[in-house]
Amino acid sequence: MTTLPTFTDVQAAYERIKDHVTTTPIVSSSLLNAWLGHTVLFKAECLQRTGSFKLRGATNFIHHHVAQHGIPKQIVANSSGNHAQAVSYAGNVLGISVDIYSTESISAVKAAATQDYGANLLLYPTRPEADDAVRRAAKEAGTVWIPPFNHPDIIAGQGTAVLEAITQTHQHEVNAVFTPCGGGGLTSGSLLATRALLPNALVIGVEPENANDASISLQQGSIYTLPNAPDTLADGAATPSVGELTFPFLQELDGFYEVNETQIAYWTQWLHHLLKLHIEPTCCMTMAGVIAWLSEQTTPQTVIVVLSGGNISTQSMQSIYAQDYLSQPPML
Repeated sequence: MTTLPTFTDVQAAYERIKDHVTTTPIVSSSLLNAWLGHTVLFKAECLQRTGSFKLRGATNFIHHHVAQHGIPKQIVANSSGNHAQAVSYAGNVLGISVDIYSTESISAVKAAATQDYGANLLLYPTRPEADDAVRRAAKEAGTVWIPPFNHPDIIAGQGTAVLEAITQTHQHEVNAVFTPCGGGGLTSGSLLATRALLPNALVIGVEPENANDASISLQQGSIYTLPNAPDTLADGAATPSVGELTFPFLQELDGFYEVNETQIAYWTQWLHHLLKLHIEPTCCMTMAGVIAWLSEQTTPQTVIVVLSGGNISTQSMQSIYAQDYLSQPPML
């Protein structure tokens, strides 16, 4: 059985990758804070080198593997986009051949970026077919499979985003950390970092109502797999199930929210407007969870929100802006 990562692994990951990834900034909106009566600090992983936090986990995995076993002949990975780009970039930096297995529904902009980073992109009709293909490819000699979230090195690498954020916001008394939840890697790593550095702060996950496998898993106490590919604007959180390594961490969370598609579109429009950043719906939806939580608080709170990525297709943008929500300012 694989041992679950610890905060020590997150610290080691940070030292391993800090020269290979961008130290992303903390941003905020004074107008949003005034409207809400609380302070929201955004960790802008959308400004990461490949446009998402996924580069942290992929870089940690590859560099740790190379340190232990040397450079592999081939790297394979299965992903709907951001993990694909991260693995492609990190592998390319080290001159390693990368094959990415994905679905035909992959975002065009993410597919193009994956190929631009030098990877060979293999597309399949469904996620299970792509996952089966990558399992077969991983059995080839000299091939290393980098999973999108269910691995200790991936979880530890993703946790460096919140480790970094906490060190950047040390002048603030942070009450809670919010992350979007797909497979659970970012949320798990964030839990490790927060519990160690801010033991009194809460850690809360948010996922789309249309892809609520994590929420169902938490309610029934065992991992639930969605029967069909979910239809959600938050494509980065459209994983069919969480992992056996991430699920125990999700069970330790202090809260978990489901968000509907209207809320996702609403907050994507408003964060684009307020922060002047190109941000994915997957992380914008997290604000709906923040609002639900803040509405129950009786004193001013300070929260960290991880803006996990900024890779959005034209099709997604059209769907997001099909209705104008900017005439309805966010209020508690």
